[in-house]
Amino acid sequence: MPKPIKPGTDNQRPGHYVEVGPRGGEVSGGHDANIDRGDRLPPTSKPGNGWRRE
Repeated sequence: MPKPIKPGTDNQRPGHYVEVGPRGGEVSGGHDANIDRGDRLPPTSKPGNGWRRE
């Protein structure tokens, strides 16, 4: 499983991203985000969490 992408990272592929824990597992009540070209990934609900593209 790839490492989660850190919040604030830019130049990621456009698409739908879901919040994951530090080890890449699903987060209960986590956020999801749709980003367009050139957008940065938003903050997560808890420090240490990251994002995974779906």
